[in-house]
Amino acid sequence: MAMTDVLSAEDIKKAVGAFSAAESFNYKKFFEMVGLKKKSPEDVKKIFHILDKDRSGFIEEDELKFVLKGFAPDGRDLSDKETKALLAAGDKDGDGKIGAD
Repeated sequence: MAMTDVLSAEDIKKAVGAFSAAESFNYKKFFEMVGLKKKSPEDVKKIFHILDKDRSGFIEEDELKFVLKGFAPDGRDLSDKETKALLAAGDKDGDGKIGAD
């Protein structure tokens, strides 16, 4: 499955482009721009599984660093600061990883 099976290619391109500058990533705005906020929980889980590169059932910090590349191959890597902010926002139980729920 590809991101474009769930999300609009145009929305992905705009969102990845909007955060191409270093230290500009805002996960709330990004997820809104790609259309995730309007998707069903099932569609969000599909995106989660695409981003879970090692198929562990979790998205760990090393996978989050490359989250923009998960949406578009030409996306940049997140900085350590951006990665930690995204992890902190999604890690509800403090175990250092984000689960599908």
